[in-house]
Amino acid sequence: MHRRDLMKLSALGLAAQALTPAAAQAAASATPAAEHGRLPWTGDGETLRLGVVRQPAPGPAVLYVHGATFPAALSVGWRMDGVSWLDQLQRAGMDAWAFDFAGYGESDRPAVFERDADAATPYGRSEAAADQVATVLRHIRGQRPGVPIHVVAHSWGTLPARLAAIAHPDLVARLVLFGPVVQRDGEPRAAPAREPAWTLITAAQQRPRQRTGMPDALPTPVDDDELERWCAAYLDSDPTSRSRAPRSAKVPNGPGADIAALWSGTPLVDDGRIRQPTLIVRGDWDHVSTDADAARLFAALANAADRRDVKIAGGNHWLHLQPQRRALWAETLSFLREGDPA
Repeated sequence: MHRRDLMKLSALGLAAQALTPAAAQAAASATPAAEHGRLPWTGDGETLRLGVVRQPAPGPAVLYVHGATFPAALSVGWRMDGVSWLDQLQRAGMDAWAFDFAGYGESDRPAVFERDADAATPYGRSEAAADQVATVLRHIRGQRPGVPIHVVAHSWGTLPARLAAIAHPDLVARLVLFGPVVQRDGEPRAAPAREPAWTLITAAQQRPRQRTGMPDALPTPVDDDELERWCAAYLDSDPTSRSRAPRSAKVPNGPGADIAALWSGTPLVDDGRIRQPTLIVRGDWDHVSTDADAARLFAALANAADRRDVKIAGGNHWLHLQPQRRALWAETLSFLREGDPA
């Protein structure tokens, strides 16, 4: 029988304890070097290489799928107190993988990035992105025949991850949807006459997202130094950022078009076709994945082998970059381990 586990975890009880500088350095040095590679992917009329990172371990494989506007290195690979989410998964025995969608981070930029933003339709829509997820899944299967492959996806990345799980049930054992985007009520919109192919995101646009949805009286979850460290790395993730003033990262606008379509009532995925055990997990201040969104998605997952909805106190849509990230890690790992044959 399907069940709904709605949990509100104590921010005090599960908050991460900061490591001393020496302990943080020791933690980082204890993590084996990651393996970096590039996989060819053909789509939208061109062949691009997708940047892939792996932190090998003998257990089941886990693929992280990032969301809109920033790549894997700034999310699952971002080290705070010397440890990233990839590190934690690997230390738990999981074969930890991540990749960048075309147009982000270590992946190739599409030709459309060289043209005016209005010269083409939004690049990187969910269907093409799902094919990129499948490309990486097939590569992992070739590297790790016979082991379960789990998918952990964030935000807009949960949309192509769900499409890939539906299209390739043999490649996805369990599915974690962290802060998922969900179709909302509304009249399906007609496509605007012109939507840009790509968009520019500055540090000034990213910085406030640590606070979005939070009560005004509470402090920002991370200090200014940490936020500025992240913003500097974000701008550096785009090699062209220094050519613009103010500096900005150029990213595909397909995710933005997908989210706008979903929130206006346009269906982009049939969640009733998902069969894998699925965890919905989010922060209690998440404005992108609200209680109503989670309830609608939970109901739609009626054919999943198991379905759960976990809400974690003390975080918003950037929960994975905040002190309560360790609660997110713990809930995710507990769910994935239930599918471990050992």
